[in-house]
Amino acid sequence: MHPYFLEMKQILNLTVKLLLLTLTIAGLVYLIKEVFHLNWVHESIWKIISFFLILTWLTGIFAHYLLSISKENSANILMGTIGIRFLASIAFVVVMLVLGQENLILFVINFFVIYLFYLLFDMYGLITNLRPISK
Repeated sequence: MHPYFLEMKQILNLTVKLLLLTLTIAGLVYLIKEVFHLNWVHESIWKIISFFLILTWLTGIFAHYLLSISKENSANILMGTIGIRFLASIAFVVVMLVLGQENLILFVINFFVIYLFYLLFDMYGLITNLRPISK
């Protein structure tokens, strides 16, 4: 198989898994908010989920591109994407707070719960990608 098609297959695989994770999170949010009528969900939750979907996809594509250039710097590249995601998350929280969010505690709690879900997704992807290398 041509290397270009292999790379596109990997990007498509990342995109599908990321969309499945996002749909799962959105389903849980819908259940909590609409079915169980619990007040645990901030009104900006859809902005938070959209932010993490886009951020995780962009950093995943960026990491994939950098890893295709240099395999020997893989640890640095992966740590760099985690750092970019962390700094972008802090910037998002600051911007949202400056714009005047109500119920700040609920916003921050919802933000970091979603952050942890996407962080677990990244860790799972990292572990599954490193397993073939260790063999």
